[in-house]
Formats: sequence, C-alpha cells, structure tokens
Amino acid sequence: MTFTVAVAGASGYAGGELLRLLAEHPEFEITTVTAHSNAGAPLVALQPHLRSLRHLTLVDTTPERLSGHDIVFVALPHGKSGELTAHLDEGTLVVDCGADHRLESGTDWSAFYGGEHFGAWAYGVPELIVGDGRQRDVLAGARRIAAPGCNASTVELSLAPGVASGVIESTDIVSVLAVGPSGAGKSLKPHLLAAEVLGTANPYAVGGTHRHIPEIAQGLRWAGATDVSISFTPVIVPMSRGILATSTARIAPGASAAQIREAWEIAYADEPFVQVLPDGQVPRTADVLGANTALMGIAVDEASGRVVVVTAVDNLAKGTAGAAIQSANIALGLPEQTGLTVNGVAP
Repeated sequence: MTFTVAVAGASGYAGGELLRLLAEHPEFEITTVTAHSNAGAPLVALQPHLRSLRHLTLVDTTPERLSGHDIVFVALPHGKSGELTAHLDEGTLVVDCGADHRLESGTDWSAFYGGEHFGAWAYGVPELIVGDGRQRDVLAGARRIAAPGCNASTVELSLAPGVASGVIESTDIVSVLAVGPSGAGKSLKPHLLAAEVLGTANPYAVGGTHRHIPEIAQGLRWAGATDVSISFTPVIVPMSRGILATSTARIAPGASAAQIREAWEIAYADEPFVQVLPDGQVPRTADVLGANTALMGIAVDEASGRVVVVTAVDNLAKGTAGAAIQSANIALGLPEQTGLTVNGVAP
C-alpha cells in the first residue's frame, strides 16, 4: 500500500532531510511540498541535492494544501505548527518536527517558549524507556506524533538506561553537547554566518535557559526518575550537522562497573538504531553522518564516582527527520526500519 505524503516547511533544513529520506521510502509517495516565502519556486531551487524530486513545486502552507493526504510532516518554527495542525483531519497521520506538541506541562512551555500551549502528542523516540515498556508502544496506532528535539532525545537516550535500572542518580546530571549549526534552522542569523562559526566554538543558551531542558527532564521521568536536575550546555562547533553529547551522572550507591555497563547493553541489545560500542570505545559524529543511528560509548570514572556517556547522532537524521519517519512507520504498522539506514557516509 502506498501512502500519500505532504511536507510543510519543505524549504528548510529539517524539511529537506525529511524529503531526502522520504524519497527512498518504498511505501511513501511525496505529493505536496509547502513553504512560506519560497512558495512558487521549484523545490530543487531550495533543495538542489534532491534530484529525484525536481518535478515538485513549493506551494503555500495552508490547511487546504495539506488536507487529503495520508501523512503530513510539519517542519515549522515553534508556535506555527500548532496553529496549522489544529485544522487537519483527525484521521490523517500528522508528525510535527517542531516543538509545539512535545511538552506535557503547560507551565514548562510558558517558561521556556511562551505563547499558547497546544498540548502534548505521542513522543517520537521509539527506543526511549517508559516504565516497563518503550515509547514505541505509545506510538503504535497514533495519529498525532511529536518528533523530538535533537539535543533532548540524544541526552534522553544516553541516560534513560541508567535511570531505569537504578545505577545512576538523576539529580546531578551534567550534559555538554557539541552541535552543528544546522540544528538552528535555515533562516539567516548573524551569529551563524560562516565567519562567526568557522574556527571557533560558541556556547549558547548557557545557565539553564535552553528550551530542550524540560523535554529532557520529562523523558527521564518517564524512564523512572522521580527528580531530575541537569546542567545542560550546548556549544556550536564548525560542522554542518551532528551532535556529540557528553553526559555524566553520579553512580548510585552500590552499583558496580559491570552492572553499569550491563544496564546500557541490555537496554539497547535489540535496538537497530541505538548501538552501544565495545568497552573502551567512544563514537565520532562522522560515524553517523546521514544515518538514523545513535552510537554510544560508556565509561565509568571511578575517581569522581560518575558514569560518562558519549553519544553521537546526526541532528537532522536520527535527531529529527529519521525519528519522525521511524515513528510514522510504527504508527502505520510498517516495519520500523523501512526507508531508513544505519549506515553513515564516509569520509
């Protein structure tokens, strides 16, 4: 069976990555691509790498343009998705790659985003531990899905096994992320110009202000944490795409190094897209470029009494578009890996 697909926000980075992956999906047919200021332009004028989709033209982003499709992927700035998706048919599978439907707490939304809180949808991180199950159980049959924040899902996946098994504490977590500027979107921003990014590392949203913090805390609570305290610092580095997240947490009293490693290995043993590297190895962002893969290295710092988890993802693939398509596959009852790859691009 072929499902018709529309992508809103198709001229941006997330929209472009969605289209790159969707173009290879055997069950999905891209029929409509929308934009705002770029409406009327050929898609390849904005996404010249998408040669197989050169027949498509960008049209205005309106509910009328998006209606009538089996699946609608929305890649719009926060505050814009909720206004649009409220007008789409309840039977349509809608996957929001923006922030509007990720947070359950209206208080958290107001504190970190502001504006109207549109309510939470099924969260699109299938491998995330939720109680005695996984988030994919919630996604099965869903018709409204919120794809995750790329930084948030990376940290959640990094730490959830330790939280769920009780081998780490969740009240003194420190995460520092090296991130590519494509995570900030395609709109022109002076601090993301090449002259500002090349040859330097730029911390941002320092001091507990980053909008992904409540999302991380929410995910870790689902994994079993009763209280979450996290110091989260992202740093823009001169690579176009990728996240390398280094997260540390205190070792729970009595937990051995063997038990710690076992917690992660058991949690992800059967997960094709989340892989734990052998002891002593840590990943590089280059290893996951273009792949729907999260690679993870685990180390025990006995001197400081902390676990160190280093995780690499492609922020546009596994961090956003790949997670959205993986979640859509589950919702539709398709094999989870359909149209997705674990293999990256090298060099």
